[in-house]
Amino acid sequence: MPQSTRMPALTEPVPSPFSVPIFRNVWLASMSSNFGGLVQAVGASWLMTSLTSSAQMVALVQASTALPIMLFSLAAGAIADNLDRRRVMLVAQCFMLVTSALLAFFAWNEWLSPLGLLAFTFAIGCGTALNNPSWQASVGDMVPRSALPGAVALNSMGFNIARSLGPAIGGGIVAVAGAAGAFAVNTLSYVGLIVVLARWRPGMPRRVLPPERIDVAMSAGLRYVAMSPNIRTVLLRSCVFGVAAAAIPALMPVVARDLVTGGPLTYGILLGAFGVGAVIGALSSGRLRARLTTESIVRLASLALVAGAVGASLSRSMALTAPALMLAGSGWVLALSTFNVTVQLSSPRWVVGRALALYQMAVFGGMAGGAWVFGWVAEAHGVSQGLLAAAAAQALGGLLGYVMPVPGSGHDDLAPLNMFREPQTAVPVHARSGPIVITIEHRIAEANVPAFLAAMNERRRIFRRDGARRWTLLRDLGDPELWIERFHMPTWLEYLRDSHRMTKADLENAQVIRALHIDQHEPRIHRMIERPVGSMAVSGREMGDVMTDTTRAS
Repeated sequence: MPQSTRMPALTEPVPSPFSVPIFRNVWLASMSSNFGGLVQAVGASWLMTSLTSSAQMVALVQASTALPIMLFSLAAGAIADNLDRRRVMLVAQCFMLVTSALLAFFAWNEWLSPLGLLAFTFAIGCGTALNNPSWQASVGDMVPRSALPGAVALNSMGFNIARSLGPAIGGGIVAVAGAAGAFAVNTLSYVGLIVVLARWRPGMPRRVLPPERIDVAMSAGLRYVAMSPNIRTVLLRSCVFGVAAAAIPALMPVVARDLVTGGPLTYGILLGAFGVGAVIGALSSGRLRARLTTESIVRLASLALVAGAVGASLSRSMALTAPALMLAGSGWVLALSTFNVTVQLSSPRWVVGRALALYQMAVFGGMAGGAWVFGWVAEAHGVSQGLLAAAAAQALGGLLGYVMPVPGSGHDDLAPLNMFREPQTAVPVHARSGPIVITIEHRIAEANVPAFLAAMNERRRIFRRDGARRWTLLRDLGDPELWIERFHMPTWLEYLRDSHRMTKADLENAQVIRALHIDQHEPRIHRMIERPVGSMAVSGREMGDVMTDTTRAS
């Protein structure tokens, strides 16, 4: 059944995220850290121009910071979901503080080469890649679920406030104290956030199972997203959006130089205008969510970017270009914060870090590709044509919403069901025992078979999404009322993980299936462990392992 794309109606006032002390403190400290990061970026780019005349090396400064996000986000998301997110953020922030301090020390002593500078900026990018999934996933631990959309919008606003002023402040610091001074400022900017995180004591639920291995956790995250239609849609739409949206910030320096015929100050003003627009977009997002569907918000954001790109391409004066970029900036934040919120509200807490990491990879991948494509168009046909091509691509992306609308968020209760209890077995099993085979017997009257098959199709998706392997549905040829559901798990521990991942939203499907049973007969579960046969001697205990452990489903 298709879900409505309208945001859930609010029956009571939504609390302001700023009313939550920890969110307010982390937000202020993060904005300070964002200022430091932007100051550092200006210092690194300027220092590279003095170390080499190669434009490619200068461009690699930005690439070296962004590349780790593409390479390591999924692993960082797996870490965020399996370890204490607060501690992960503390480790990342401390690592970046030490790296920035070393960078400042090397710059002060003039020990840096172009490759050395890139190595430092790459290391800082690794810290950012480790920090981001934990930080974004932690927002849901800080504020109530109803306040999450506003909190995500405020995070975007904070970053764009920093982006509006950070480059200009960074340029002033570099002019007065050199690149080493900019790196020192960035080092100090981490201190406030580290102090806030060190004092935070979140009340997290007790873990009943050990953490997953990183490779297993990454695979589980990929599988969950692949088997979740809502999240897949958001990732595709955000990637398409990012391809076209990337053209505006990527071409902004050339717009300032060639279309408005200005210099560095003009570029700084245009960056500021884009950032101011982003702040306006973040502030308006709450009212728009209360009045519009999720898809309508994304279309409105796409329209703002189309208008901004067209306006910037046709304008030759600051008076027209700056408002056009403000409009584009508002659409930029409005769409990205909406995508982010939808991913968070469509993911249970056990996998939200990995879902956000994959979303981040989709957006950054789209932006990287878009910057290259529209940069090539601008190089071959002029800046105006590059912006117009991006506007056309953005318009096509908006039309994609008629075929693949961004789903609404917040309808399903993704809190853990917490009804599963580890069953007692007659045969001793351990965490690594396996492979495990589960069969579930259903008794369905002939008249209920069509409804049963429809419900089992959704059940198949849910079970495979959470980790079940080789799921099949069988019908007994001698007893047509008997249907057997069968799936495999690699180990007993993985079976326990799969069972604990059931959410309150998944319970509806189980209730539908049970209601279809003859006399609402409870399904009968058999938990079995595979054992090899052949020339090996089989002991009495091993023979016992082959026997089924049969229990009633609770």
